[in-house]
Amino acid sequence: MSVYDKLSQMGIALPPVSVPAAAYVPFVRTGSLVFLSGHISKKDGRPWVGQLGAGISVEEGQQAARAVAIDLLGTLHAAVGDLNKVTRVVKLMSLVNSAPTFTEHHLVTNGASNLIGEVFGSDKGAHARSAFGVAQLPFGVIVEIELIAEVAA
Repeated sequence: MSVYDKLSQMGIALPPVSVPAAAYVPFVRTGSLVFLSGHISKKDGRPWVGQLGAGISVEEGQQAARAVAIDLLGTLHAAVGDLNKVTRVVKLMSLVNSAPTFTEHHLVTNGASNLIGEVFGSDKGAHARSAFGVAQLPFGVIVEIELIAEVAA
């Protein structure tokens, strides 16, 4: 099944590439690797703000991470032209806006990892990952995630 058929089956429409909010580009391709800049959580087109352990639940954090993964897929599509060319999602790095006592960053990041795995399957979608807790993120968003993918020539 093509990636686009899977996305359609899941009711997911790919968004356009977001305009960078600072001095960077949305993606860089070098050789067979594509590096996507960090994407922030958005809800209804606006920054999805809050802090885990201070009013935001793990479940809401997972939803925010899933929303970021959808935005990442939109940017990846723009970078490579065809998501079926992705041979492997190599790595996700997740920054979770969290209170000092919050320790479940890994569970929040599962919102993105699970979606990537479901879209690309266990062979192409299984990826290395880092999940960090940070004191704050741009605009006060819940989560920021970046992605590295390998693509066919």
